[in-house]
Amino acid sequence: MYVKEVMVQNQVGLHARPATFFIQKANEFKSSIWVEKEERRVNAKSLLGVLSLGIVGGTTIKVMADGADEEVAVDSLIKLVQSGFSE
Repeated sequence: MYVKEVMVQNQVGLHARPATFFIQKANEFKSSIWVEKEERRVNAKSLLGVLSLGIVGGTTIKVMADGADEEVAVDSLIKLVQSGFSE
């Protein structure tokens, strides 16, 4: 299991468009990937799950993965969040 924390940079957080980019990136990997906010964990490959967390700008989330490509998966998703989803 590989885990990293990141603060969501863009003002609106993980609303529909950024969440879609996040999920598309997560689905590029074989590992099981989760996003956690305040002890609530959801599948990072599920749009409904990610949206249900209500992640807004300034929120710190944990991205975790378990599998063959776990480190690459988490690092890629962290980089995407840090980029502000190009907004």
